[in-house]
Amino acid sequence: MNKVMTRTKRRPGTRPPGRHDTRRPGTTPPRTPGAGAPRPAPGDSPPQAPPEEAASRTRLLSPRPSPPSSPPPQPRPTDLFADRLLAVLSGQRPVHCMLRHTAGRAYDELAWLAERGPLRTRGARPVVRDIGYYVPRAGAIEAFARIGAGDRLRAMAFRLEQGPDLRWRCTAVELGGPRMPRPDDD
Repeated sequence: MNKVMTRTKRRPGTRPPGRHDTRRPGTTPPRTPGAGAPRPAPGDSPPQAPPEEAASRTRLLSPRPSPPSSPPPQPRPTDLFADRLLAVLSGQRPVHCMLRHTAGRAYDELAWLAERGPLRTRGARPVVRDIGYYVPRAGAIEAFARIGAGDRLRAMAFRLEQGPDLRWRCTAVELGGPRMPRPDDD
């Protein structure tokens, strides 16, 4: 048995039968440049509508009053920094992308950790599973993140401090495992 598919001939530029866009009732006129109502010559005044018709048109064309919308919530600095640190430590971003987001020894610690590639994996890409934080004082946050890659779970801790310019900067970062050797003069 041979199956034969039959299709009705369609004109190009039309929708298939049975498929209608609910946002466009009926048919829409073709869009051609320069088509439409003639433009009035300079100095001509448009014809005036009766006052009741003009009022109803104004009501129809005026925007609906909308409730005051609040701006979308901004992500917390702990969330942003956890993602940034994870991208660097997993090799997805270069270390120097954190240069302006770090202060003190944090950049050196981050470079030392990224060099060893502790979160680089060959299978699943590491993701931030959970973030917790503690605020020891105003303008400082100590945070931890659980990093998951496949069935492995790692921990990352970091400290954020807010500078005089009100920007948050990472001042310390640690992962489980060996730590960067500290010079004796610190």
